[in-house]
Amino acid sequence: MTQPQNCTPNHFRNMSRRGFLSVGVLAGAGLTLPELLRGRAAMAELKNYENFEGTAKSIIHIFLPGGMAHQESFDPKPYAPIEYRGEMGQVQTKLDGVLFGDTLSKTAAIADRLTIVRSMTHGEAAHERGTHNMFTGYKPSPALQFPSIGSVISHEYGSRNNLPPYVCIPNQPNEFAGSGYLSSAFAPFSLGSDPAAGGFKVRDLNLPDGIDDSRFATRRSALEAVNAYFQNREKSDQITAMDTFYESAYSLINSPEARDAFDIEKEDAKLRDEYGRNQAGARMILARRLVEAGCRLVNLTYGGWDMHNNIVGGFRNQMPPFDQAFARLITDLEERGLLDETLVMVSSEFGRTPKINGNAGRDHWPKGFSVVLAGGGIKRGSVYGASDATATEPEFDPIGPENLFTTVYHCLGIISDKELMAPGDRPIEIVNGGEVIKEILA
Repeated sequence: MTQPQNCTPNHFRNMSRRGFLSVGVLAGAGLTLPELLRGRAAMAELKNYENFEGTAKSIIHIFLPGGMAHQESFDPKPYAPIEYRGEMGQVQTKLDGVLFGDTLSKTAAIADRLTIVRSMTHGEAAHERGTHNMFTGYKPSPALQFPSIGSVISHEYGSRNNLPPYVCIPNQPNEFAGSGYLSSAFAPFSLGSDPAAGGFKVRDLNLPDGIDDSRFATRRSALEAVNAYFQNREKSDQITAMDTFYESAYSLINSPEARDAFDIEKEDAKLRDEYGRNQAGARMILARRLVEAGCRLVNLTYGGWDMHNNIVGGFRNQMPPFDQAFARLITDLEERGLLDETLVMVSSEFGRTPKINGNAGRDHWPKGFSVVLAGGGIKRGSVYGASDATATEPEFDPIGPENLFTTVYHCLGIISDKELMAPGDRPIEIVNGGEVIKEILA
């Protein structure tokens, strides 16, 4: 179901969902009967909106830590002076007049399946604070730790097909990828090792040596009895979360389908070669296996993009494996009929300075950077927004993290101003103040 068109009076149109729900004042606020009836109609319309189904069933979030330079990747400036454009070349994409950096030739060939957002912006130039923005959709707060998008999705939708709803490859990349003020039961499942490593095995996925199915069942019964004893005497997040973790572990170990989803060795050898036998290739093909099997959000990190020095060398070393794997991921999802229901997002905590510094690199720059989206209800073959001539800041259509996350949640069927309960029974909206960017929706 699509979002209903808004045809309500201005004093209703500008109200949030929370505002409507708190309007017990409707009848006593001096409204006329027609206005009251229109308000009720608007609330009925809003109820339909709350029940809409998203276009995306899963997300693959590819995070490039360190702050990837947009000038060398998705927003080159070939006509800017050399000290701004840098020394790297550009490559024509499948979109007329749209260029990428020259280490993205394979991604350029599938640009007709992507939306490039070239007007991302926020005000946080420190790694930790920028990372917080791009995992939660919130500015950092000293009073509250906000949950990551993966934990929110886990909270809202739970497990599917006995698989963890939220998985990090290879591990939880930072503290802001966690559950924040939500229970730790909604924290991510981390692999414990890199799928690119030889003999890759997921931590805790198999029975320990010497433990057969019978002994496993006996231990589970004993553990359940102990848990029940303590839960009757103490209610705490740790006990509830541990019980959830145990249940998830039992489901994984008992489900051949769930275990197979993590087994990258079951993947076709030729396809693995096409993704690339490296970190980028292994992580992305595993991400595809996991969403195909039922994971709701897979976060994977790749590379280190904090290139204060020798940015050309850094890009030429790290971007080609990404380029190969990412292009193959998008085509693989499409070939399997999964792209329309899997939203893929490539992001970083911020961009890099407009000017090349004295060490042939670029420094931190949050005022303007790029994000790439594909699938899951996102328009194909488009560029949204633009940076100015030197990639310093958005020239038009700026997007903050709150709008990006509101749009992503919309694609998942999650209403972003829904309130979750923080400690002290404090209601907190999933995203505060964001709007859906309708122009990038399919």
